Amino acid sequence: MKIKSVVKVMNFYSLLRVDSSKKKAEKYFGYEQAVREFIDNILNNKNLILDKKMIKMNERGRELNIYIANDLGFCGSFNSNINEVLRQDKDSDKIIIGKKIIQNKSFDNVMLSMSKDEYFESSGQINKIMFDAIKDKKYKSINLIYNHYYNVSRIERVKRQILPLEKTKTKKDEYNDDFAVEGNINSILLNIIALYLGYEIKVAVENSYASENIMRQMITKESLKKIDEIEEEKQREERKEKQIRRINMDITKIFAELNYTIYDINGECPPCSIVENGRLIGFVREDLIVDMAEGASQHREKIESIIGG
Repeated sequence: MKIKSVVKVMNFYSLLRVDSSKKKAEKYFGYEQAVREFIDNILNNKNLILDKKMIKMNERGRELNIYIANDLGFCGSFNSNINEVLRQDKDSDKIIIGKKIIQNKSFDNVMLSMSKDEYFESSGQINKIMFDAIKDKKYKSINLIYNHYYNVSRIERVKRQILPLEKTKTKKDEYNDDFAVEGNINSILLNIIALYLGYEIKVAVENSYASENIMRQMITKESLKKIDEIEEEKQREERKEKQIRRINMDITKIFAELNYTIYDINGECPPCSIVENGRLIGFVREDLIVDMAEGASQHREKIESIIGG
């Protein structure tokens, strides 16, 4: 398969993946919002006895940063944007998603690293870390670092805090919904918050995947443009060589009729030397006749008309 065909296929599928990732991100965002509303209902419900200290973070703890990169290349500075922050991050604990990043083993405090495919297959490992982080109050914050897709012309690296939970704007300060709870409400709340964080990560992963593919689509588009330019230049060179060969044949025919002999110089044609009875009388190139001897000058106009045509 020609390289141009391969790049065209990459370009086409990149566009399809952008649309698919946006739809998945929107779906997970809907789930996330529903879970967050339920969390707010529990936290602000005056009918429930809840130990709110359990959801406070450790102000003296370190950060847990979740870095999201990608598994494939051909997407410009997508990974280098994340690598730049990751190399400077010496103090936080880290979770890394993306094969292109985890190939570098020199990072400190990496708790878990996996490819994107592995994440989609077994996100439960990260969910367990989220649950333990809330329960053990080990961190002062949990953050997502990834390339955020806003639109086709705007993709930016962001660092977004997902824990502690930001206060949401609600229509009322307290919920009075009466509902039954089976089991320990504090344990239930921990699991629900961990579920919420899991959806936050999925939204970021899908959004990052959309960013990756829009950047790949832009790179492949530029590559196709460059391939077309190279092909056009090659066609121009081929037309020029064909024209030169025709000119050489016509000139050779003329001098043969005049009993002149034409020799290639350095095995190349043109330029050629024109010899009469063993005597050099001039040179011929594809664009002009140089130093024609007096014996051949009478034919200059005819030869130049061939070269010019």
